[in-house]
Amino acid sequence: MCGIAGYITNEPLPDHTRRILETMTNELEHRGPDGHGFHVDPDRGLAMGHKRLSIIDLETGAQPLYSHDRKNVLTVNGEFYDYKRIRGDLALRGARFVTKSDSEIALHLYERKGLDFVHDLRGEFGFALYDGREDRLVLVRDRFGIKPLFYYVADEAIYYGSEVKALLAHPAVPAELDPRATLHQLMHTMVPGTSAFKGIRAIKPGHMIIITRKNGRFDVKEELYWDLTFPERNDYNREVPNQEYIDLVRAKLLESVNFRLEADVPVGCYLSGGIDSCSMLGMASSVQQSPVKAFTISFDHDAYDESKIAIEMAERTQADHEILNLAAEDLYGDNYVKTVWHAERTFYNTLGVAKWCMSRRVHECGYKVVVTGEGADELFGGYPAFKNDFLLHETSPDEAEALRKKLEQSNALFRGAILSESQMSHEAFEDKCGFTPSWIQPWMQTLEIARPLLHDNLLEELSDYDPIQALADTIDTKQVRGRHALDIAQYTWSKTMLEGQILNWGGDRVDMANSMESRPAFLDHHVAEAAVTIPPELRVRGFTEKWVLREAMKAVLPETLYKRQKFAFMAPPGHTDERKRVALQKLINNHMDREHVEAAGIFDPNRIEQFVVDYKNDKDSVSLVRKDALMNHLLCLQLLHEHFIEAKQVVSNV
Repeated sequence: MCGIAGYITNEPLPDHTRRILETMTNELEHRGPDGHGFHVDPDRGLAMGHKRLSIIDLETGAQPLYSHDRKNVLTVNGEFYDYKRIRGDLALRGARFVTKSDSEIALHLYERKGLDFVHDLRGEFGFALYDGREDRLVLVRDRFGIKPLFYYVADEAIYYGSEVKALLAHPAVPAELDPRATLHQLMHTMVPGTSAFKGIRAIKPGHMIIITRKNGRFDVKEELYWDLTFPERNDYNREVPNQEYIDLVRAKLLESVNFRLEADVPVGCYLSGGIDSCSMLGMASSVQQSPVKAFTISFDHDAYDESKIAIEMAERTQADHEILNLAAEDLYGDNYVKTVWHAERTFYNTLGVAKWCMSRRVHECGYKVVVTGEGADELFGGYPAFKNDFLLHETSPDEAEALRKKLEQSNALFRGAILSESQMSHEAFEDKCGFTPSWIQPWMQTLEIARPLLHDNLLEELSDYDPIQALADTIDTKQVRGRHALDIAQYTWSKTMLEGQILNWGGDRVDMANSMESRPAFLDHHVAEAAVTIPPELRVRGFTEKWVLREAMKAVLPETLYKRQKFAFMAPPGHTDERKRVALQKLINNHMDREHVEAAGIFDPNRIEQFVVDYKNDKDSVSLVRKDALMNHLLCLQLLHEHFIEAKQVVSNV
């Protein structure tokens, strides 16, 4: 796991190109503290840099990597699984390897299959491959967007990097927050392919960007190579016995976990009190000879703390269990500020800060790799909003009403952020999907109180912009028409919130902040391609979400967890006790006072001051959850301006 950065240009490379490239990659030191490498080709206007976190092939795996004739150059951030089998097959066909790393297989596969090579790559990755014969640069991102990769297109050059900060380190890349992205972050939903910064694009999951030089100009083509495709409603095979689906899930997950335990360094597990991470630990413990090191976050608020179940699971598997207890002083202050710098976007809950603290602890314990449980809810129908859509649109009215009331009661703690207290709809989603997915409805309500807080200049600029429409427009109609409501809910969430939230400030960005690689075994595309064949009523059965996964993992789960309903893993919000209120207020005083708000020019200072007063005086639990989420977004946007816009202005003026 590493960090990559570079660019290709039609203009002559200056003599100090190597120094510029070092500046860009130095911004990624946290992603790769174990080594670095550079490729500079003045004749092609090509500069490629790499920062290495050594996990596989500790001795000879340095990058960039080159083809035998040195015409093709590769830099990789990520892991390719099943690489030993692929290496063996390629070697028998004449390939000559110069390292023992997993990354090198991409070069040989490309030489044999061209751009179709991506279909043979299994894992999480973001990489750059330059083809010297075609004068072509290919940027590729994994199927779910587990690993980040961004790019910026200028008139005579194209810049790329694992994180935006690496691009902004180049003097030719401007630093400016994007007004539309600002509005989206306030409502917690980024448009796929965008970033918080104007002009800087995120490569979409399952896509590659093909940059070819033709007649002195760059042709930039975006190509989809994989998508999460559910069968049409009537195409499920319901003649297959339930046990076959259960066995299929078990077999695919066990294979995926086995691959993710492959490393030349120790591998641990993240462990919450949920089915997903407990399943990971259960499977890892069953195949690994020595006790697995498990890492758990514990909060100082009983309603949000799941450590008791995690302890029970750790004892059941005889894991070496590490518990990190977090309080207000851990979730706010400097840790909060640092997390925003790493995430490069806003977050609605300090869970991202908690995970940053956890990755730091993992690093301190001498671990570079953990297996995690992200992705299970997306594939097996785990989120309350998914269940709500199933009940609303696929269940008889009499049965649905009672179950929906039960769902609302069991998720009362999170109403305002996870479930909306009233049904909302939007014409764009109604036209595209046939209904407005429940997962977006709380954020539609947040938008109503967030938009008026913007500065008048931004309000005027965005007056004709509909962020809900923009999100709906990115959904592929062919992937939702004729589908079951649960499939539509899972697909639309996976194409938006999974990459923009769960895998960002809940995954790679806060893990790699402390040089620690997370491996979400559920998000293996072989697991996903099996999961989408499972009929919806086996994913959500009655009131039981992830039923088929529960049955597949029943032997390794404690009974209390096997029977337990989905509980959102979230840090206690800022309004839940006095210590957090005080800690949050310090952040507001330091970064969201009138002077800072006026300097950033994002929000109207008077309206922000009134919002803070209303937040302090609010007593309604649902309203507080919503305002607490919005408060985090407001703070994060102010911090993004400080971290990146003001910081670049200072550098430019030196």
